[in-house]
Amino acid sequence: MDNQASAEPLIEDWPLRPWVLAGILALAGFLIHFLWDGSDPSPPEAAGTAFLFFGSLCAAFSLGPKNVVAPAIFAVIAGLVMGGLAYNTVAMDDALAGEEFAFAAGVFATVITLPLFQADFHRTRLATDYKLTHFHVWTDAVSAAGAFAFLGLSWLMLFLLDALFDLVGINFIEMLIDEAWFGWAWSGGAFGAALGVLRNNLKVIGALQKLVLIVLSMLAIPLAAALVVFLVALLASGGQALWDATEAATPILLACALGSFVLSNAVFRDDDEARSANKVMQVAALVLAAGILPLAIFAAISMGIRIDQYGLTPERIWGLVAIAVAVAYGVAYWAGLARGRWQGWADKLRRANLHLAIATCVVALFLALPILDFGGISARSQVARLDAGTVSPEDFDYAALRWDFGDAGRAVLDDLVARGGEVAELASEARDAESRPYVFASEEVQPMAERLPNLAFAFDDPALAESFERLLREQTYRCTEFCTALDLGVGPNGKRHLGLAELRGLTHFLLDGEGKLEEYYPQFPGSTVTSQEVDPDAEPVPPVVEVRKVEMRQVYSDDVPVGVPFE
Repeated sequence: MDNQASAEPLIEDWPLRPWVLAGILALAGFLIHFLWDGSDPSPPEAAGTAFLFFGSLCAAFSLGPKNVVAPAIFAVIAGLVMGGLAYNTVAMDDALAGEEFAFAAGVFATVITLPLFQADFHRTRLATDYKLTHFHVWTDAVSAAGAFAFLGLSWLMLFLLDALFDLVGINFIEMLIDEAWFGWAWSGGAFGAALGVLRNNLKVIGALQKLVLIVLSMLAIPLAAALVVFLVALLASGGQALWDATEAATPILLACALGSFVLSNAVFRDDDEARSANKVMQVAALVLAAGILPLAIFAAISMGIRIDQYGLTPERIWGLVAIAVAVAYGVAYWAGLARGRWQGWADKLRRANLHLAIATCVVALFLALPILDFGGISARSQVARLDAGTVSPEDFDYAALRWDFGDAGRAVLDDLVARGGEVAELASEARDAESRPYVFASEEVQPMAERLPNLAFAFDDPALAESFERLLREQTYRCTEFCTALDLGVGPNGKRHLGLAELRGLTHFLLDGEGKLEEYYPQFPGSTVTSQEVDPDAEPVPPVVEVRKVEMRQVYSDDVPVGVPFE
């Protein structure tokens, strides 16, 4: 490969590399075991684990026989950054919303930074050779995949040897496998050894990379054809399809945009000489490159519809970030196509890839830091919808403020409690709840105003009716179809026994002293088997077994039994 000369310090053979990498990663795994036992970690434990994990991996991918100091510094910096993010994620607990997304953004930034460092970006800056960066991106991916495959095979070999030795009564391998420290150390060592061997053969990996790109580029033609059909059909429908299918439209559109990016790059590769000479594939790559922007725009429209319907949430804000990145790539690709025209467009897109990777890395790292509070932004958006009358007090999701938006959401919930009236009463219920009410994803929830008319009462008691209405507010999956509330008399401990008959069956409840319904699972006497007490000193006597008729109580709807007998 033409770019192998510039990569020579990193791809030259180093006989000690497999042993060095195996030792580094085995030691890291051994230390991780003693830092983290698999339970919920404390902030220092999380920070130390992340430092060892990401720092050792960055060192393993970048160390060379003549290049030790810079990779060591890079590995320490990467480990410190990820350790700090892990510390913040655990320390904040649920004080900030979406901390797991912030940590994922840090991982994403680290993954982008690694090939840039390997390509000497810290010295060459924007003059970094794109071919070299492209080379490291793909060889890192292939090397990691090969090392993971070897790791799986190494564990299979261990289990096979354990079974072999077990035939002659030797079980020391089983004893080692049962030790958690051995699993971490073995996994790190096996992965490091395989990675070292693969990194010593990057020239072969580079040739394999070319083969992988050729295979991937074959998918560009059907995806490009499907993309054209989709865009034409969508435009012909006037965008109505996005309105009708907004539940999953955004992730599907973004996934297609990502696929278009990967496959178009698989065709035009790292220079014009390596680019596929097949004209059909070149046209397909051109279509895919041009299709990223409309896919991103339609994803933005789909997300906008959801936000208009349900307001902002931390997850939707992160979705907007992903859309913004896709739009940036789409605009840059359109600009590259316009500037490069037919002959030079591929080179323009390659330079755009480098610049966009740097910008995306910076944005991801910024968002990973605890600077922006997406929970507070979302909470204010939701309350604005309530104040504007977009959502009624009965349908407003108070539980989300309590459980999903962090401390900022709970502060806003306290403000709603202080308002007084119906809003304050409903907000107080959510604030005082001891656990998060079970709900489906927000896209599946029917508003309270739509479900309440489905509820019929087989009794005339306003207090009981209010208890069932509260149940519908807390459990938004109930009464999406016709349902009936029943008074079933007295249950255990003298509590009121109630039922809710739905198409899915009958649910039993007991009424507590505060008017709340607690789910109850009655046992029909005839459906259980009890054991008799037997005198151990008495002579065994055959039991009398007989069939008896018993009375039972069961709910019927239109002469059809609902649920099972409960008395």
